[in-house]
Amino acid sequence: MSHNQQEQCELCHREMEHLTVHHLVPRQHSKRKKQEPGETINICSACHRQIHVLFDNKLLAKELNSLEKLSNEPQIQKFLAWVRKQDPGKRISVHR
Repeated sequence: MSHNQQEQCELCHREMEHLTVHHLVPRQHSKRKKQEPGETINICSACHRQIHVLFDNKLLAKELNSLEKLSNEPQIQKFLAWVRKQDPGKRISVHR
């Protein structure tokens, strides 16, 4: 990838220079059950940090294990409404 190529976060839809890989079923959960790591989504670091601040791996594995479920979760919707207004080039602090 070229240095300035932008990609879109699958959660907040902002154009970002760097995205992170989020496992919809946390690796810790699939490793313990000797399962293959499941589906992933490419999201910005702000969305990724916020997900892990708000939810533990057990809840993520059982209830928020798809992009649709995650996108429709009320706490994430509130965060997305806010983060979409933020400068994609600025590091964002996440909160409970």
